Amino acid sequence: MYTLYSMQRSGNCYKVRLALAQLAIPHALVEVDILKGETHTPDFLAKNPNGQIPLLEIEPGRYLAESNAILWFLAEDSHLDGKTALERARVLQWMFFEQHAVVPSIGAAYFWLCLVKGGRELQQHSLDDWMEEGQRSLNLLDKHMSRNRFVTGDRYSVADVALYSYTHLAEECDFDLRPFPALRDWFARVTAEPQHVAMDHRPEQLKVAAE
Repeated sequence: MYTLYSMQRSGNCYKVRLALAQLAIPHALVEVDILKGETHTPDFLAKNPNGQIPLLEIEPGRYLAESNAILWFLAEDSHLDGKTALERARVLQWMFFEQHAVVPSIGAAYFWLCLVKGGRELQQHSLDDWMEEGQRSLNLLDKHMSRNRFVTGDRYSVADVALYSYTHLAEECDFDLRPFPALRDWFARVTAEPQHVAMDHRPEQLKVAAE
């Protein structure tokens, strides 16, 4: 059985938990608090020298890092994967967009404004850039979703999982989603998908890293 090292309020971790739930993959969950430095202990760094979560233990001693790499691994040959080479490439296209456009703006704003005490004051110099880039990404996604039911067309995929994770949190970190009706409609379609779980969902199999 897989073990996922995850933090409840991390968007990158949430996307992996959501995929595991929607694919009905049994797994153990270990809660790791990055704000307490738990990804930089000798024990964790032996698992992932990069000191980041999420981290998926595939079997004892074999680990896979980077959230979208984990998503791609989990989705292979499932209903969340693309059925043709072109469909799979389009899934990857949007997963790359999520990592280079959404995470550095909306993801960064969410982390510093919602998770770190005093983060707004610490990162005041970065806020304008995050807002500008995040707004650009939301605008692009809204236009795209006005023409598509899901990110890659008519079929829900792991690209939707990846992009939903931080964009649905945008209002929590100062972004205004009222101008983006297509994006909000897409949120509703994502949450209506079978086996969807919210970010605050806590499965029974949960351990704390310190234990």
